[in-house]
Amino acid sequence: MSARDRIEATLAEHLEPERLYVIDESQQHAGHQPHFTGAEGTHMRVRIVSGKFSGLSRIDRHRMVNALLKPELDAGLHALAVETAAPGEPTRW
Repeated sequence: MSARDRIEATLAEHLEPERLYVIDESQQHAGHQPHFTGAEGTHMRVRIVSGKFSGLSRIDRHRMVNALLKPELDAGLHALAVETAAPGEPTRW
């Protein structure tokens, strides 16, 4: 299972999202540092709408996502961009 698939499965299980996009942006970062080859799984973007975010601040939402994805971060995920919304909140995506 790829890092993208693991992230998607973890967030789907714990946050029961209405919408969830996990985008692997690793290729866009190839060469930024010597060890960034653009290989899969180093840079991810998560866009998620979940009722579990209702009433939470942006920081608390990000903390929730980061805590769920800590195993991926510990395993080599270098960058994680997180865009969250509760149902009914506007999104740019």
